Amino acid sequence: MEELAAEAGITVRTLRFYRERKLIPPPRREGRIAWYDERHLARLRTISALLERGHTLSGISELAEAFDHGRGVGEVLGLGTPTEEIPVRLSPEELADHFAGQVTPENLAAAMALGYVGTDGEEFVHVSRRLLDVSTALVREGVPLAAVLEAGRKVREHADALAGIFTELIVTHADTADPQRLRPLAKSVVEAELSLAMDRRMTAGPT
Repeated sequence: MEELAAEAGITVRTLRFYRERKLIPPPRREGRIAWYDERHLARLRTISALLERGHTLSGISELAEAFDHGRGVGEVLGLGTPTEEIPVRLSPEELADHFAGQVTPENLAAAMALGYVGTDGEEFVHVSRRLLDVSTALVREGVPLAAVLEAGRKVREHADALAGIFTELIVTHADTADPQRLRPLAKSVVEAELSLAMDRRMTAGPT
């Protein structure tokens, strides 16, 4: 325990507190000896990163419980079950390969806070194959993963607002139109408007 606390940069008292709150999984025991490994260290570093980003211990505790019981972070955050996006299961090594060594505790905490990444046993689960592919491509083009995640956070805010507009439209006219047919039409409007907006921005130049 002392070695783990020192490696994580926290006190033994804090580590005991985290254990009591079940923020980290129990150690592997051999007789009276408790063994901690890299998974415990990674969890502690993720906790520190989440705290630095303003998350509360109770919120982190809920995430930790979800991960330990195989529930996705999207479920915990109330994002619901994706209807079109395909989740992707990745080993820690595969996740690291996607992002060229940029899977730091801070970036992992940001991805978890967004609901992009959760854990299931020894594996990570990314909520969307499309988002994973796009994020990977951006990083390979030279965009830092931290910048990709920050852009994702900002896009999420606007996407939620757009979803609200079209959800209201669908609900309002559900008696005369098929919601399943309106959804792809709404997505086409957003794609077209985004394309036009990027044309305008690129023509105008940087602001």
